[in-house]
Amino acid sequence: MILSKENVGNVKKMEWLDIPPTAIFSLPEKVLQFGTGVLLRGLPDYFIDKANKQGIFNGRVVVVKSTGQGDTAVFGKQDNLYTQCVRGIENGKQVEEAIINASISRVLSAATQWPEILACATNPQLQVIISNTTEVGIVLHNNDDVQATPPVSFPGKLLALLLKRYTHFKGSAESGLVIIPTELIIGNGAKLRDIVIELSRQNKLEEAFITWIQTANDFCNSLVDRIVPGKLPEDDRAAMESRLGYNDDLMIMSEVYRLWAIETANEKTRDILSFSKVDKGVVIAPDINRFRELKLRLLNGSHTFTCALAVQMGFDTVKQAMEDECFRRFITTLMMEEIVPAIVSAKVTEAAGLQFSADVLERYKNPFIEHHWLSISLQYSSKMKLRNVPVLLQYYEQKNTVPRCMALGFAAYLLFMKSEKTTENVFTGHAGGKPYIINDDRAATLYSLWHTSNTNNFAQNVLQDTGLWGSNLDTLPAFCKAVAENIEMIKQKGMVQTLQLFQQAGQIL
Repeated sequence: MILSKENVGNVKKMEWLDIPPTAIFSLPEKVLQFGTGVLLRGLPDYFIDKANKQGIFNGRVVVVKSTGQGDTAVFGKQDNLYTQCVRGIENGKQVEEAIINASISRVLSAATQWPEILACATNPQLQVIISNTTEVGIVLHNNDDVQATPPVSFPGKLLALLLKRYTHFKGSAESGLVIIPTELIIGNGAKLRDIVIELSRQNKLEEAFITWIQTANDFCNSLVDRIVPGKLPEDDRAAMESRLGYNDDLMIMSEVYRLWAIETANEKTRDILSFSKVDKGVVIAPDINRFRELKLRLLNGSHTFTCALAVQMGFDTVKQAMEDECFRRFITTLMMEEIVPAIVSAKVTEAAGLQFSADVLERYKNPFIEHHWLSISLQYSSKMKLRNVPVLLQYYEQKNTVPRCMALGFAAYLLFMKSEKTTENVFTGHAGGKPYIINDDRAATLYSLWHTSNTNNFAQNVLQDTGLWGSNLDTLPAFCKAVAENIEMIKQKGMVQTLQLFQQAGQIL
């Protein structure tokens, strides 16, 4: 049996399976979504489906497939239904549940169905536009023709829709939309708005329309945080389909944790986004910077500070590393004793930082997700600079002493970047006798520094390199000495014994 509208009534009722009532299929289309990816289906569409099942939002989603790659046939075959398997740990307990998501009404291809997509703009019940077109989707494509079928870029397509709506509803303020990009860039809503306005001017559209864009529509910055790996491993999927009693080619998996922070002070927008009432994971606030700071420093930053340690301890995945008591103690100390005190401010309280740390540690222990450390190491130097150097500087501002875990994490990163260069200019490192490829734009710089200095001089030269870090880290009292000593300790004793010595010395919890 294939999961479909016709067959959903025949699905066996089970306590751990959420089945949609048939009334959902007649709800009006209120959302236009650019992107068919698993992040959108696993987070925004999850919230919308949950609200619809509680009679709150009462609106379905028209999905636009923006790229020409792939097709939409599988969605049509299943009447746009899909199963979301939620797996992980929450409040110390293992969670496993399955949800048949019925939020999507149609999936349309921009390449072949642009007139149908454009017609959505004339729907008086349309209220929200969501996007996830990757970070390169929100870029200015100069002179993108708003009259093309379709325009080339996502902002161009959005502009065409807004122009159609403005014309159809004669510029009424009530016809404006809530526009929420979820692309992982800071100020995504404001950036998208500015590009749309610039394209309006390049297309020589009237000023009254540009004013309507600015005043009748709410472009909201947003932040999304949920690991949605996508398809289950083949064996898991077969086992799940056997338990469910149907086949589902769109089945996805996600972790339990979920956050969609949406920035707006507009009460009308808050009312429109009524799905926020059904789940604590949707946060609507006039300023979402604290959520970004928590995610960037404690989730992304702790990954970056511990990635090299884990690789040098012989771990392939985050899950494996978290099963090791010494590693677990190290990352807990790093987050709660060093990162949290560094980021406490008027916007981020200590309590919020500690709670977020606890949530992140639970997420790292998720036994269902295979998150590989070598994937995390992609562009390692850039991540260290953007995520962790600001925290290191903030720690020194507050404590003016060496953060022991950060210093060890930095030393491990530098050893990870110690490489050999092939004739094809590929840089490879070694850990535990295993080679790995270093995918980092700064690999050549670190290679050169490693091959021209001893450990002490190397550490000093690296930390003084403002081109790498944006500031001279050698000015931080005793930091260079700690990094150099840690490098030598790891070289002589290995990472496992080094962490054990840290624990014995009381430097980790």
